[in-house]
Amino acid sequence: MQSLKYLAHYSQEIRQQVQELIDTDRLGERLLAKYPSTHSWTTDKALYDYVMEIKNTHFRSSAPISKVLYDTKIRDLHSALGTHTFVTRIQGGKLKAKNEIRISHLFKKVPEPFLRMIVTHELAHLKEKEHNKAFYKLCTHIEPQYHQLEFEVRLYLTYIDRFGELYSRTNSTSTS
Repeated sequence: MQSLKYLAHYSQEIRQQVQELIDTDRLGERLLAKYPSTHSWTTDKALYDYVMEIKNTHFRSSAPISKVLYDTKIRDLHSALGTHTFVTRIQGGKLKAKNEIRISHLFKKVPEPFLRMIVTHELAHLKEKEHNKAFYKLCTHIEPQYHQLEFEVRLYLTYIDRFGELYSRTNSTSTS
């Protein structure tokens, strides 16, 4: 069985099931059957609007977000699918602070639930900086299917790591 780096923390049984899907060339088929189309939030402005809609539903009173964008520099998907930063600087004698969310450009062409899982993760960091119990509780408050979606995003990453792109322009639909 080859290394399944995105699934390293899952049980041996689950990794064996995934390896069987890979070996029988059914992993992509399984993902496409469950998630046949991609979202339409492909520009930074559309992504910002999408993130703000989720944020305003769940975190009205949290700190504002100044920037949301797809980032082509996020390359090590094993470590990060997106980033959240809290930038402070002095401007005119005042301390200015702003939150930024950057999401890997690979999530421009994925199913909406995958994007929602990444956005949920990054928004949860507005309140909880560490990946602890409170953080994951917040993630499941925002997105009840968070853990299942995280697993399926890991399946998707495993697929593209081995076989390349899964979703092409022909799978795209308008969902905004």
